[in-house]
Amino acid sequence: MTDPTRPLSRPASGKEQALVGTVALGTGASSGIGAATAAALAAHGAAVALAARRKDRLEEVAAGIRNGGGTVLVVECDVTDARQATDAVERTVADLGRLDTLINNAGVMLLGPAAEAPLPEWQEMVELNILGLLYCAHAALPHLLRAAAEGPRHVSDMVNISSVAGRVARSGSGVYNLTKHGVGAFSESLRQEFARRYLRVSLIEPGATATELVGHNRPEVLEGLRSQFGQAMDAEDIADAVSYVVTRPRHVAVNEILIRPTEQER
Repeated sequence: MTDPTRPLSRPASGKEQALVGTVALGTGASSGIGAATAAALAAHGAAVALAARRKDRLEEVAAGIRNGGGTVLVVECDVTDARQATDAVERTVADLGRLDTLINNAGVMLLGPAAEAPLPEWQEMVELNILGLLYCAHAALPHLLRAAAEGPRHVSDMVNISSVAGRVARSGSGVYNLTKHGVGAFSESLRQEFARRYLRVSLIEPGATATELVGHNRPEVLEGLRSQFGQAMDAEDIADAVSYVVTRPRHVAVNEILIRPTEQER
């Protein structure tokens, strides 16, 4: 649990304040990669909007960012509802003035044999990992394009958090693989479409990372997963990769980062 009295990120030095004057919206920002990324972007000078369902957790993350001197907006929403996703984007623009960076991080990983899987688990992954991302992207595109044309950096970013599962299909991960391969294909298509308009679309594919993601699985599945996962990265490791992507100069686009723990073989 985040300590709300402790800043979530160290203040960046002047040279590192690459995102001053910009606004970032991150989904799934109540914990893990989403929370760590919001803190990292705030440390680079961005005002950040935190979107997720758990308002109490969002307030804790926000307190840490404010204690570090950052500007933050809490947006309680469920991105699987198209109206709520759109409202999150519009409220960010209304309250913080613009939108330069969208981090599509919200997601769920529910694994196990297909023959035994409850259908609602498959639906939940499609609704959050695919539809939630699409709703946010659709609502954000006009604002991101405007930021690229008129904003302080004359470039904007959409960063989609995928997974090594978007590269490697494995038994017992069928629908999760489906959703993450879809995120990769969508990201590459958007990248090509908007490259000359300076909206950079990037894909981050983490391997094993110590977050709440694995814990959402059924107990019988979770027991098997514990034996599979060894060394894991921290959420801050992924946030560092995201920060690198969005702080590149205007003429540099980092299209894709696959990042694994050193000991992870597949």
